[in-house]
Amino acid sequence: MWAHEHKVLVVSTVAPRPPLDSSVISEKISQYWRVSVVEVTGSTQDDLTQLVADKKAKSGEVITTEYQSAGRGRLDRKFDAPASSALMFSFYVEPIRDKSDWSFLPLLTGLSAIFSLTTLDPELSPTLKWPNDILIGDGKVGGIIAQTSGDGVVIGVGINVGMSQEELPVVTATSLALHNFSTLDRNLILSTFLATFEELFQRWQNGEDLRHLYKERSATIGHDIRIEHPDGSHKNGKAVDVTPAGELILEDGSRVTVGDIVHLR
Repeated sequence: MWAHEHKVLVVSTVAPRPPLDSSVISEKISQYWRVSVVEVTGSTQDDLTQLVADKKAKSGEVITTEYQSAGRGRLDRKFDAPASSALMFSFYVEPIRDKSDWSFLPLLTGLSAIFSLTTLDPELSPTLKWPNDILIGDGKVGGIIAQTSGDGVVIGVGINVGMSQEELPVVTATSLALHNFSTLDRNLILSTFLATFEELFQRWQNGEDLRHLYKERSATIGHDIRIEHPDGSHKNGKAVDVTPAGELILEDGSRVTVGDIVHLR
């Protein structure tokens, strides 16, 4: 079993929520990225996908918002958060690697997210639950969605930043504020993420195998799990590795490409 000690501070008051500011974010990132902030939208993922379809976005385009009314996670599940309480953004990249490798990008995004969080607060010990959950302890603090669009991939990220216990969408969720995270400034979290992703993405583009980094920070690999498939069927097994394309490999040699993972005790 994985054992981590975590700083936990349960707050009854709402943590400070500095507004998103594209100029503040842009000062801290390379010119590869172009960040747009919108006050309210249906979904940053839908907005950016439409821009790509209209050929109005190129690699490095980022949209983030204070509030989205129709946010969604993986398998089209609803993702909702009170205004300014979460960091919600989507970005577009055009990989040069073979398209069969693109499905590793959600895992690379998760790595970038937890590297960013530990850069800002080294005492935090986030892990990754395959395929797209960011965990602190057993609580989900963030999630990732990805879809091919145009000549690349639109990737959406949601991280619960300033949410109080009462604002959490489900009992299995948590937030950075509830773990006494060192900074709740979403501008700083986003700029740190973009810089981190850019570095890892370039290494991946150059052909580097980054699976060892993922395995070291996976809460799934090495554990007995149950895979719950969209059709209602399920299978138990032990997760032992991931493929270069991001598929989960079980001890019996089978591969998992889609499904909900339940960690078995």
